Amino acid sequence: MTTDVRPERLRNLLNELVDIYSPSGKEEEVLDYIEAYLRGCGLNVVRQEVDENRSNLLVLPEDAKPPMLALVGHVDTVAAHDLDDYGFRAEGDTIFGLGTTDMKGGCAAMIEAFTVLASAGGTFPPVALALLVGEEEDNDGSKTLVRDYSFPWAVVGEPTNMTPCLGHYGYVEAVLRTRGKRAHSSMPELGQNAIEAMLRLLLSLTDYASSAPYGLVYNIRELSGFPGGFVVPDTCEAWLDLHLPPQSGVDVFKSELAQVVEAARHDIPYLDVDLEFEDTYNGYRLPAEGAFVTKLRAASEALSLPWAPQDFRSHSDANVLWAAGTAPIVVGPGRLEAAHTPEESVSYDQVVQAARLYLRLALSL
Repeated sequence: MTTDVRPERLRNLLNELVDIYSPSGKEEEVLDYIEAYLRGCGLNVVRQEVDENRSNLLVLPEDAKPPMLALVGHVDTVAAHDLDDYGFRAEGDTIFGLGTTDMKGGCAAMIEAFTVLASAGGTFPPVALALLVGEEEDNDGSKTLVRDYSFPWAVVGEPTNMTPCLGHYGYVEAVLRTRGKRAHSSMPELGQNAIEAMLRLLLSLTDYASSAPYGLVYNIRELSGFPGGFVVPDTCEAWLDLHLPPQSGVDVFKSELAQVVEAARHDIPYLDVDLEFEDTYNGYRLPAEGAFVTKLRAASEALSLPWAPQDFRSHSDANVLWAAGTAPIVVGPGRLEAAHTPEESVSYDQVVQAARLYLRLALSL
């Protein structure tokens, strides 16, 4: 390869991205920085408005040919565990900081690949760059992207330890609301505690999740009782994240979950509950053969990266892309288990590997 990434430039870019605080909904500063950086590299940047303050950033081929591939990343992070200590910190090959693995490392690698393409001259490959907002909350960036653009293939740079994921778990976001009877806190026997009813219901759901034959991943994300104060609460709300392996049918699962809740009405005294489903996405698994997958495999093996395709176990923008007709492969630097933790980190060597992989793949098209 006559063109290659510049590791020091990439490291400086990652440093800047991590030091800009950009939780979901507050991505404006990092968007302004990235847009100026890309324009400084000679790339034409399109802002796709998501709301009045936030936009996706797109780099599209300037000729009339539609892109075959989009490199997709999200620039938002979860909220910082410590606002005084979230920034870039290096210890040898390991880079610490909020968003290093989820997924500013992947975004920096994609930007570096496009920087190299811009400086190489000649015909630009049919590849787009899409840097999105809002992935950590409601995927409003990717939902906006697929409204106006379509791509046959996408590579999403979520953390996979540089192992390609041709499969992706489905996702169901469920909300449970129980109702009881309010009473003075010193006389709970006169009321019906909505939190207690919810806890009993969640135990039933936990038993169901642990016995599900298809490997359900079950997490109670939020649990809140109302009202506050010295009373028996008459309302409780729980939000659940449920991840299903690719072969699982989301509609079948939703029906089963509704049956578990209905059965609990007969087992739990005074249970008054509603079950609602918010975001739901089917999983998928792409064929291991085909022209594009073959190109990705060749690019990976040329860099001595492992080729042992797996399933991505979380929810991501890839679910939204798949639902819109794009075939997304998830591969990026970092480990998923490090994401959203106080000691989030990424191997810098993997960030460089990711940039080289994305660059090789783009040039192969």
